[in-house]
Amino acid sequence: MSKDNKRPKPRPFYKQGDLFKEQGGAVKQPGGGTKRKQLRAELSSRLATQRTLTMGIMDKISEHGSLRQAFRSVSSNQGAPGIDGISVSEYEFGLMKRINRLHEELRKGIYRPQAVRGVEIPKPNGGKRQLGIPTVGDRLVQQSIQNALQKVYDPYFSEYSYGFRPGRSAHHAVEQAARYVMEGKIWVVDIDLKSFFDEINHDRLMSRLSKAISDEGLLKLIRHYLKVGLMQGGLMSQRIAGSPQGGPLSPLLSNIVLDELDRELEARGLSFVRYADDCNVFVKSRRSAERVMSSLIRFIEEQLKLKVNREKSGVRRCDEVKFLGHTIERNGKIRIADGSVKRFKVKIRELTKRNRGLGFAQIIAQVNLAIQGWAVYYRRCNTWLTTLRDLDGWIRKRLRCYALKQHQRRYATYRFLRSLGVRENQAWHAVMYRSWWPMANYPPVMKAMGIRWFVEQGLRSLAVIQRGKR
Repeated sequence: MSKDNKRPKPRPFYKQGDLFKEQGGAVKQPGGGTKRKQLRAELSSRLATQRTLTMGIMDKISEHGSLRQAFRSVSSNQGAPGIDGISVSEYEFGLMKRINRLHEELRKGIYRPQAVRGVEIPKPNGGKRQLGIPTVGDRLVQQSIQNALQKVYDPYFSEYSYGFRPGRSAHHAVEQAARYVMEGKIWVVDIDLKSFFDEINHDRLMSRLSKAISDEGLLKLIRHYLKVGLMQGGLMSQRIAGSPQGGPLSPLLSNIVLDELDRELEARGLSFVRYADDCNVFVKSRRSAERVMSSLIRFIEEQLKLKVNREKSGVRRCDEVKFLGHTIERNGKIRIADGSVKRFKVKIRELTKRNRGLGFAQIIAQVNLAIQGWAVYYRRCNTWLTTLRDLDGWIRKRLRCYALKQHQRRYATYRFLRSLGVRENQAWHAVMYRSWWPMANYPPVMKAMGIRWFVEQGLRSLAVIQRGKR
């Protein structure tokens, strides 16, 4: 065979799964060494910049202006009192005197945070979430620290980290996930970190912070915040790990901890989206997803010293995954996750219980708040109009039943129905032979208390809000 007829040497072909085959415990990928060297160089430059930016940063944090700005943020968020029982509105009395005292204590390095008040709230998928509510004064100082450090850390966080960052939201995270799916990456490595905020390793976190923060006073103050006790049920417990949700500083600390995970995913060339401790990785085949899952669990548990909830984590198709309350279909369309609809209905049932004893106008106002918040959060969904119309109809039935029961006695209910234009025999039939729920679903009653009647009462509509008409 002549030289001209020789076949060219085939270029190496890499399957997606081959990128994550492990040899001797190290993750290998084509060009991975170069990529990692580049990332290490960027990290070194970043840390040098951050250490320069944080020189003497406690002076800025303790400034009167910084503390006043921090209080405005704390005040806008309101929140429950800490262990001292002082609310935000109570703290505002004599605010300048309090800020002057904080300024002096922070400047001298003698400020010490108080214990946090432990509160457990139910999780949407069952179980309890531990919150730690700091005092208003501690929240103010934490907010001032957060304001200063956010500018130092945020520019260097991953492009695919969306939680608790200015200019980013859950909507952006869901839309990025939808873009991956439209690229054909329909298999999701769904990682659930077990009690993430309770498992953060203090020593490891402080080690990471010390690489970027040059102000020793700030490092000592953050360690004090991590170590303060948790008061719950009259008992004080000392914390040796974790940063309970509830303070302004915890979200930033969580992003600093998980930035290491983001960098590892980027070094591997993976497509991922992270919002706080919710992290999904998108690949094109189940086999690749299973390999990624196995190696990531090892990295998270061995390197980050965090625990993976193996019961909730897994490899799933995108339309089987709930991400931030949304589910992405295989064509890239976004819909409301089934569990989100169920939780919304539970909320509406609570608001429209027929024994609440509130006026109908008050119930409408409370339901409107729930409707507005829910519709705005899920406004990016593009396969949900039918769901919304069904929910609107169900809400009207619940409210119709509440309005009827307010009249309690049959004759009063009969007169109410007649005032709405229900024919005499139909009104009598409704009150004599039907209980409240069947009465609310009786066609003549439904017609009289229909969409127009509820609009007159001021009820908002999920479908109308989604269309942007109101």
